Amino acid sequence: MKAYLIGAGPGDPGLLSLKGRDILARADVIIYDYLANRDFLDYARPEAETLYVGKQGGRHALPQKEINAIIAQKAREGKVVARLKGGDPYMFGRGGEEAEYLARHNIPFEVVPGVTSAIAAAAYAGIPLTHRSYASSVIFATGHEDADKLESAHNWEALAQSGATLVFFMGMKNLPEICARLLAAGLNPRTPAALIRWGTTPRQKSMSCSLKALPAEAQKRGFTAPCLIVIGKVVNLRDSLNWFEKKPLLGKGVVVTRAREQASDMAALLTERGAQVISFPTIEIHPLESYAEARKTIGCLNAYDWVIFTSANGVIHFFEQLHALGRDTRALAGCRVAAIGPATAQTLEKHGLRADFIPEHFVAESVARGLNALGVKDRRILIPRAKSARDLLPEQLRLAGAEADVLPLYETRPGDAHKEEFLELLRQGEVHCITFSSSSTVENFFSLIPAELLKEHPQVKLACIGPITAATLAKHGLACSFQPVEYTIPSLVEMLAQKL
Repeated sequence: MKAYLIGAGPGDPGLLSLKGRDILARADVIIYDYLANRDFLDYARPEAETLYVGKQGGRHALPQKEINAIIAQKAREGKVVARLKGGDPYMFGRGGEEAEYLARHNIPFEVVPGVTSAIAAAAYAGIPLTHRSYASSVIFATGHEDADKLESAHNWEALAQSGATLVFFMGMKNLPEICARLLAAGLNPRTPAALIRWGTTPRQKSMSCSLKALPAEAQKRGFTAPCLIVIGKVVNLRDSLNWFEKKPLLGKGVVVTRAREQASDMAALLTERGAQVISFPTIEIHPLESYAEARKTIGCLNAYDWVIFTSANGVIHFFEQLHALGRDTRALAGCRVAAIGPATAQTLEKHGLRADFIPEHFVAESVARGLNALGVKDRRILIPRAKSARDLLPEQLRLAGAEADVLPLYETRPGDAHKEEFLELLRQGEVHCITFSSSSTVENFFSLIPAELLKEHPQVKLACIGPITAATLAKHGLACSFQPVEYTIPSLVEMLAQKL
């Protein structure tokens, strides 16, 4: 048994430490906070137990004493317990109290430090907390002291006269009082001050003004918790060094409807451009009940002239069955290979195979035209793909005189999307764009979300990877807002970055 107090950082999943990630991946129980990004739970094993115990704006899911007891109880059961906390466990995170409780009850524990929001949020807002020209020291303080204290523990005169950068955590409720106390203690009213809300996340916003004007400006601009308060001359650097808030999709909620197995690349591209990625997988990839027929066909590849891969999933499942037969890429030595697009071609290259043909446009129709031009009459062609898919490609190849065999390798089923979470985000105005990467994603999406409901939110843009997908969308009475010239995920994301 063992408990780990893990700092998750301030929100950007990329700021989680490697050690923290590895512990999450083997933990039996994950106990997590409100401010710990839920994306971290993707590292958990499917069978791991997850417990939410967070606090938000004074509303506690569980009192701290109960949280302490749960951590200890789960560890006593012989489990590896990951206590995931926003920021750093020991930086105003009550991790010290949890560690003391575990120590008193002889529960083995370790602390995995995290990047505190004071450092990360300030850096993402373009504010270096120390700088040779402005500040040689920094002071971290809580803006939310213990309510049972009779008087403040802060020496306001010392803070005001320190010359240090002052950083207050959890201080929005007391912002007027914090500013008033510092001013009364002699801090110059013109001292630069900043607020950073939801630091390091796609929802980040920051503002700066003078210390004296800060409470009024915060109210005027609608800044509420969670916010970090930074006070000092280093705030003057915000305008020139604020790199994060210049990302083109910052603050934009973009829904990804692809299957989980395919969504990561698109999510990474969107995240890199600042988007809030909303996962809504409308498709799940499942293996077939039996691969006897598939392996029989794959065992006779020398009978085919062409193998056409219409998706990366087709490539992955094809090679899984090829390897299950104890064979490798050399089995395709007598075949020419086609890939429907660059993503499929890249997946082929990972298996040491370069496509002989990639169409100009990445749709089945273009594959059929291109192969027809190369001469497919009397050729035998194998098409590894999903069990249920459009039959246009094999039909057109047969019309051209080819013998086209479809090889089912996996099934696609409606995905386990988080419908209620999506609807809540839609109501809150957090959804700005929904992306569709195939006709199946469109059909499955509208099997969960009525098209009429989406028509009530005309501000939500709809993006399709290509004309076939856009045509499927039109059947539901909705118009495609964005469609890239090149029918690829990178091109679609780049279009969103330019136009959304």
